[in-house]
Amino acid sequence: QVQLVESGGGSVQAGGSLRLSCAASGRTFGIFTMGWFRQAPGKERDFVAAINWSGGGSTYFADSVKGRFTVSRDNAENTVYLQMSSLRPEDTAVYYCAADSGGHTISLWERSTSYDYWGQGTQVTVSR
Repeated sequence: QVQLVESGGGSVQAGGSLRLSCAASGRTFGIFTMGWFRQAPGKERDFVAAINWSGGGSTYFADSVKGRFTVSRDNAENTVYLQMSSLRPEDTAVYYCAADSGGHTISLWERSTSYDYWGQGTQVTVSR
């Protein structure tokens, strides 16, 4: 069992920055990849970014956030971060972190079905 708790959400103006955290607890030794997803009201849950947790720390980003978002890890604190910059109103969503314990290949990191555990989400609102 793995528990994930997101934090750091809030309201910012367009062009601003926000840093999200995802703290993992429980059987964290089994985590292979940590991912970030987001979902706006009435829309599908979309992939944002992912980082390898147990290995070399490879990262992968959705095209919509490349160059604006970064993802990093602190394995000692069992925490993954999503640094969001140059935020746009279309970034408004509930952001979720997820943990993959199955060791999927990088080509599958963008699929929500690759992840076994999910946090409850944190709201990010970007105003014009």
